[in-house]
Amino acid sequence: MSVLQHQVDVRGAAPYRIHIGPGLLDDGNLLTATLRGRHALIVSDANVAPLYAKRVEAALRAAQPELRIARHVIDAGEAEKTLTNFAGVIDVLANLGATRDACIYALGGGVIGDMAGFAGACWMRGIDVVQLPTSLLAMVDSSVGGKTAVDMPQGKNLVGAFHPPRAVIADTTTLRTLPPRELRAGLAEVIKYGAIVDADFLQWLAAHCDALLADDDASLAEAIARSCTHKAAITERDPFEHGDRALLNFGHTFAHAIEAEQGYAHGFNHGEAVAVGMVLAARLSSVLGMATSASADALRDLLQRFDLPVDMPTGLVPDALLARMRLDKKAQASGLRFILWQGPGSAQVVADVPEAAVLQALRS
Repeated sequence: MSVLQHQVDVRGAAPYRIHIGPGLLDDGNLLTATLRGRHALIVSDANVAPLYAKRVEAALRAAQPELRIARHVIDAGEAEKTLTNFAGVIDVLANLGATRDACIYALGGGVIGDMAGFAGACWMRGIDVVQLPTSLLAMVDSSVGGKTAVDMPQGKNLVGAFHPPRAVIADTTTLRTLPPRELRAGLAEVIKYGAIVDADFLQWLAAHCDALLADDDASLAEAIARSCTHKAAITERDPFEHGDRALLNFGHTFAHAIEAEQGYAHGFNHGEAVAVGMVLAARLSSVLGMATSASADALRDLLQRFDLPVDMPTGLVPDALLARMRLDKKAQASGLRFILWQGPGSAQVVADVPEAAVLQALRS
């Protein structure tokens, strides 16, 4: 294994391995290492499929010539993560005659990983899914941990299931075709891990900011591996988000409300919304006396160094965002629940956060 290759093992009731490194999409033996049956479906989008789908299919056929393979491609974008497109994946599985030992290969970013993973959770009550993330955001977040879902007009990820993958194979060379905006969006989620559990990682990110933004292979591989190690440790302890796993949603309650209010297809992408959401969460923590305003400002400054947005989009109404948050999955019958900050490397889940404090953070 080269210095650019990393492996992270996710333990627990459904263990799997995360493979990180260059050229992995061409490794048919790796792609089929967990394959149990004779049916495979490659799900991708219109941006990613022209770049990588043929390569993945060729690698699969070279490793297992008898494999029956189908491809399903949807339009790109968060607005496509719908029940309608989910049903399209199910139809393809039915037409393929996919049996219970079939496998879905989710080739793309978080939208594809979430939707294809949800289809895998539902077809015949659950078939194997191998995540092939091609965006940094998906490599460090959505492909790991087994949360799958689709969006509804009322909110993000409201319909879904927990369905751990059989493997995650992150080919870092795919990041070279990622638009700079999407790379920065992924770095927002990377920064999140430093913010909630690893203050030293925050310092490492600050020191390697220029290298990460310049697509340095070694720096990106290291950042992905460290992020996945943190997420793996948290999901092992709490696979169904009853406790610590909720920490991974730092900034996401605000972010999901922003995304939903903007209608998904316009405005911030997910990583950009998370960046703003983390600033708002840190500001809310300061309002509630859990963190200093100086530490919140330092987090804001770091996000700005990575050329990420830190201010709420113009035109959004705080009361409308609050209404979205009441429908968020992290809300409870007793009130709003937030992941609040205690300074670098420390966060906690707080229930029954006063709505007046949330509005104060939004309006400030």
